[in-house]
Amino acid sequence: MFTRAIRLNLAACLFTSALLASPIPAADALTDADKTKVCGEMATLFRAARAVISDNQELIDDAAKGDKGLTGAVVAAKTREKFQKMAGQPLPDGDSGGKLAAEARAAMLASIDDVMTANQNWINEQGKGFKGFLPAVFAKMLADSFSKKMSGRMAIKLTAPKSLVRNRANRPDEWEAKVMDTVFAAANYPRGKEFAEQAAHKQGRGWRLIVPEYYGQSCLKCHGEPKGQRDITGGLMEGGKLDQLGGAVSVVLFD
Repeated sequence: MFTRAIRLNLAACLFTSALLASPIPAADALTDADKTKVCGEMATLFRAARAVISDNQELIDDAAKGDKGLTGAVVAAKTREKFQKMAGQPLPDGDSGGKLAAEARAAMLASIDDVMTANQNWINEQGKGFKGFLPAVFAKMLADSFSKKMSGRMAIKLTAPKSLVRNRANRPDEWEAKVMDTVFAAANYPRGKEFAEQAAHKQGRGWRLIVPEYYGQSCLKCHGEPKGQRDITGGLMEGGKLDQLGGAVSVVLFD
């Protein structure tokens, strides 16, 4: 009897813990606020990883140095640090935020590791300065890897207004273009604020979130003036201005 009581109490404790943790197995069990939080966390983690590559661009293009020390584990760790600075809090661990959030988090971190591991020879090539391993190139590979790992449950992508897109794979769809051209372009829209709503996607309906990004000083080396002149990558400079809307990170959580 005593043993049975212990088992019952243990079961009750485990049940209560499960309720407090609130693991959510499917997108349709999430509230709109939950969906926005999950998508927003992935957008921030994605941007943090790209920022780590940007911070290390000079190192990557150092022709005299071979091994740059930018392994998958190192970049993932630096991404966590960058995330904390951007979000104002550490990246959650374990099942914090629910099962889906935990799976998405793990998929993004694993993708960072995969992309960096697969490109070590490119990054560490000695005797060559500019290598073309740019933040945008890394971001495209990271987005593809993450979206594949999430197997149709979530997807992420780097995009930009149609007039500024260089990689055709990053072209905005109808929804993304409309948000960038109308919502983000509005004079009274808060700078940097994400926009989210239920909307159609080529892979099916889902909760869509998009975060505006603006040209910083380092961006203008390739995307600034003089317009039409070729930058170091061979692309045509767009004539962008400091703080101008230059792109966006788009996330979808499918129904």
